Amino acid sequence: MKHFLMATGALALSLAPLHAQNFDDPEEFAKQQEQLQAEPMGPEGQPWLQHIGDGMVETADLGIEGPATVCFSNAGVNNPWRVVGYTNMTEEVENHDSIAEFIHVDAEGSDDKQIADIDDLLAGGDCDVMIVSPNTTAALTPAVERACEAMPVIVFDRGVNTDCPVTFVHPVGGYGFGIQGAEFIAENVEEGADVLMLRILPGVDVLETRYSAGRRILDEAGLNIVGAEFTDGDNAKTKSIVEDYLMRGNIDAVWMDAGATAVAAIEAFEDSGYEIPVFVGEDQQDFLRKWQDEGLTAIAPTYPTFQWRTAVIAAARVIEGEALPGPEWVLPQPAITQDNLDEYVNPAMPPLHYAMCGCEDMANYPGAWGGN
Repeated sequence: MKHFLMATGALALSLAPLHAQNFDDPEEFAKQQEQLQAEPMGPEGQPWLQHIGDGMVETADLGIEGPATVCFSNAGVNNPWRVVGYTNMTEEVENHDSIAEFIHVDAEGSDDKQIADIDDLLAGGDCDVMIVSPNTTAALTPAVERACEAMPVIVFDRGVNTDCPVTFVHPVGGYGFGIQGAEFIAENVEEGADVLMLRILPGVDVLETRYSAGRRILDEAGLNIVGAEFTDGDNAKTKSIVEDYLMRGNIDAVWMDAGATAVAAIEAFEDSGYEIPVFVGEDQQDFLRKWQDEGLTAIAPTYPTFQWRTAVIAAARVIEGEALPGPEWVLPQPAITQDNLDEYVNPAMPPLHYAMCGCEDMANYPGAWGGN
């Protein structure tokens, strides 16, 4: 660790900033639209090891001696997507002898707690490498920069406004997610159709960019956005919002920036006696089964939970001094469509299991994920 600051200083100076606080960037929109169609490099059938783009970061000069301690500052294990992802992560740790200890701190969805968690980890002096999944983008940037001054940092899932991490692991991104869902709606409804947009929470880069991309495409397609509402990821609130809009008029399609409450939204249509419209959900099992059972016109863009494996793999490569994709490790971001739906529906897994986990090859699958 003593040699780390000098090694990363030159690296940081050589990189342009990866993230600005602009969630409606036409250039980034266009880039992610292209990346959705790109052929990833890496082993076939193992998307958590694949990458889009050929940039690499050398880590041999970071001065980490293994086996080492990896600390993980987690935005939270506060929704089903993150529960599945965290299980992926802990199971992946078992695959790496270079990781002697794995320390996890849960911010419980709080910026203030996550900032304090990172500062506590730094003060404790036990970490050799840190993984950070930021709660929100702007608020966590200074804390990540402090961590970068002390050790190699891997950021994943959500970004920060600094280029100091060794790499930023993420699928194509929020624009890509928003594009996939909105394009599907535009292809399956008439011009002027009414669309309700359901969002989770503000201030998170991957969610804000999902919304801006989705809105851009829906607007350009001449569709009428009747509302854009935050659900807080709560089933009861989601149903109430949908029921309120149904009382006001027609809904031809529902676009969501995250699908954990998709079934609740669908039930609002059923309970009110309406046909289920064109739907954008996500890859959790309850939605996929509902889609299959009801013959919905639907799509499930994904923000694959296999990326939680990749974050650990990146940390292990840093410890082992191996090169890794960077400054961004961009993973593929496939969507589930009618054509491949049957491949991902798995009645043996819990309703809120995310199908794009890339975990089926792991030693404790399916039991560790709650499956039979």
